[in-house]
Amino acid sequence: MNQKGRRPVSYASVALDIPTRAIDAAYDYLVPDGLAATATVGATVLVPFSGRDVVGYVMDVHEEPPAGVAPGRVRPVTQVLAEPAFDGAAARVARWMAAEYACPLCEAVRPFLAPGQKVRVTRASADAPWQLVSEKAGPVDERWVGLVPAANDYAPGQRASRQRAVLEALREGPQRVAELSATIPGAASAVTALAKRGVVEVFSRRSVRGSEATSLSSAAAPRPERLTAGQAEALAAIDAAREEAAGGVVLVDGVTGSGKTEVYLDAIEHALAGGRGAIVLVPEISLTAQTVGRFRSRFGEDVAVLHSRLSTGERFDQWDLVRRGQAHVVVGARSALFAPLADPGLIIIDEEHEASYKQDSSPRYHAREVAARMAAERGCALVLGSATPSLESLARCRAGHFLGRPWTRVSMPDRPAGAVLPKVTIVDMAEQFRGGRRGVFSAPLAHALEGVCERREKAVLLLNRRGFANFLMCRECGCVPECPHCSCALTYHERTHSLMCHTCGRAWPVRAYPDPSTCCPNCGSRYMGAYGVGTQRVEDELHALLPEGVEVIRMDADTTRTKDAHQRLLEQFDAAECAVLVGTQMIAKGLDFPEVTLVGVINADTMLKLPDFRASERTYDLLEQVAGRAGRGGRPGEVVVQTYWATHPAMQAVLLHDRSVFLTAELEEREDAGYPPFSRLGNVTLWGRDERAVRQAADGMAAALREQVGARAGWEVLGPTDCVKARVKDQVRRHVMVKAPSEAALGAVLSSCAASLGRLQGINMALDVDAYDMM
Repeated sequence: MNQKGRRPVSYASVALDIPTRAIDAAYDYLVPDGLAATATVGATVLVPFSGRDVVGYVMDVHEEPPAGVAPGRVRPVTQVLAEPAFDGAAARVARWMAAEYACPLCEAVRPFLAPGQKVRVTRASADAPWQLVSEKAGPVDERWVGLVPAANDYAPGQRASRQRAVLEALREGPQRVAELSATIPGAASAVTALAKRGVVEVFSRRSVRGSEATSLSSAAAPRPERLTAGQAEALAAIDAAREEAAGGVVLVDGVTGSGKTEVYLDAIEHALAGGRGAIVLVPEISLTAQTVGRFRSRFGEDVAVLHSRLSTGERFDQWDLVRRGQAHVVVGARSALFAPLADPGLIIIDEEHEASYKQDSSPRYHAREVAARMAAERGCALVLGSATPSLESLARCRAGHFLGRPWTRVSMPDRPAGAVLPKVTIVDMAEQFRGGRRGVFSAPLAHALEGVCERREKAVLLLNRRGFANFLMCRECGCVPECPHCSCALTYHERTHSLMCHTCGRAWPVRAYPDPSTCCPNCGSRYMGAYGVGTQRVEDELHALLPEGVEVIRMDADTTRTKDAHQRLLEQFDAAECAVLVGTQMIAKGLDFPEVTLVGVINADTMLKLPDFRASERTYDLLEQVAGRAGRGGRPGEVVVQTYWATHPAMQAVLLHDRSVFLTAELEEREDAGYPPFSRLGNVTLWGRDERAVRQAADGMAAALREQVGARAGWEVLGPTDCVKARVKDQVRRHVMVKAPSEAALGAVLSSCAASLGRLQGINMALDVDAYDMM
């Protein structure tokens, strides 16, 4: 208040939700006296802009009017539409994301908003206030009923059997009216009658969705008697970084099964004891049930879970628990990073090397980089954990710092309780073929599977390819059916007798030889043979190979489409006495089943020959991670890797459990070619239906980049050229790549060049900073 008792005039900086590169900053609006208490940082507001009302988000509130504008000409905020969803630190991170990842500011703000909140507004009449249009995401209140003291003196009539039954049930404690009605027919009317007599009280209680438990045996975290030396060292480093409160980063480099989760749990306990919270990210939705169970076994209801397989209402309830300060530990996938946790002391990213931490739509952020920025803004520590750390993280730890913040690596080379790493066998499939072995399983893998069945143990088989076969091919003319809308071969699914495009999702009915209805679309021959191996075929081959009583469970994108399918399949595998789990890469990370003694990799070369400089790194990471699923209990583990490239450094590194065998060769190649971690990589993708227009736009973007980059050291512009997937959903695709120094402001350069092209009619353009998808 000023000397006359009046509130100082305040102004709100508002990010308008208009996704265009022409609006690259927040606009200032006057905050009317009536809205001063609600138009705060993080609020969603309605403001006038260019002759219409638009939705915006308050990024800052200040008392200084915008420079060069008379205070009387500043237009006021029209209405507050939603209460604050984020704070000032989050607003600063959003501004950084917009600049770093070359996206409009409103798109950088959206991850911080309440689940289900939309941009559209509506109102019931011309005089009514505007309201945000949201998915079904608001809070839900349930009707509860409980006894009041007068119930002790109340005796129902002789014929009031329902009232007696309700009163008897309520003596155990308050209950939901819906539960009473499910067990006592007519309970609702009895409750109404009892409430009129003042015997019971009916009240509302907030329902919290998304808190279901799991029966997974691995979803518990019993406290060990003592930590290993590696665990103690990692915990001390994390505590030191948290107490320093300078945004320090600790890389926990621990072999599979070394007990990284216990380190996270202990570190979070220390943070909670200091009055601060924690955010924990996992790379796969399949891991959330196990991880959430472990954290809830230690922290109870202080844990909220956020991931995309929850319904909008479930996500809202869990998000709102965090906002209201009722949960201080957030566990989830990439988007959980933006939960409204008021004072995090730790941000933990498990399996930090995973490409799933890179967002593939705007804002195309990487969770590791955003988390590092958040840690700096909030004065907390960032913990990265992996058995196969990314080359970028290893490089920063070798340097000891990155962007002014300390990076520390802590090694955990041993498994607890004397457990040892599994024995690895590399099987050369070319030799197996020459020896007459033509099936899916090599002799060593088939023998190992038979041993698992005899000992009534469990096995995991990895094949990073769903479907029955990779493709169909005519044995007479060599025709391979391709998607008419995308430049990729169709995958054959035998169960549905269909060819499916895994890019656009379309499917066509077809049968393979020897079915007499099969027919080549090119020459009419009926000899359309299935080539390659998919998860469906592996499942069928296992049923033929294994004896009765061995469960075969398939886990891929086809079997996990429905809600809770990941959890249900893992619980089925966990409960089985003897079983084989067949799946794609979603089974390779973090899963902990002590009964698994065998891991088999059907084809380790799936990703190795992709036109992507990260292909070798991804192959090594995947193989090392899936190998770590074996021998995590008291029994020794065995890993059988089938490959046609047995001498590749990635295969040899897995065989020897020696990362340096892979790293030495890989880093030399990366440095010679100027790829990350020795540079930053930007990828500009342009697509549209008109091929000529796409080519012209790509040429224009490449020219603008070369003009701006000039002869700057460490910068290089490559292309334009066709994408590997040159056509997707009837859209032609071309791209331009940019290499820049590792600490360069690449986003600003891409954004400036894109803005210089103006509006591209009929052309879409994506700017991807620190690109992972080169296809």
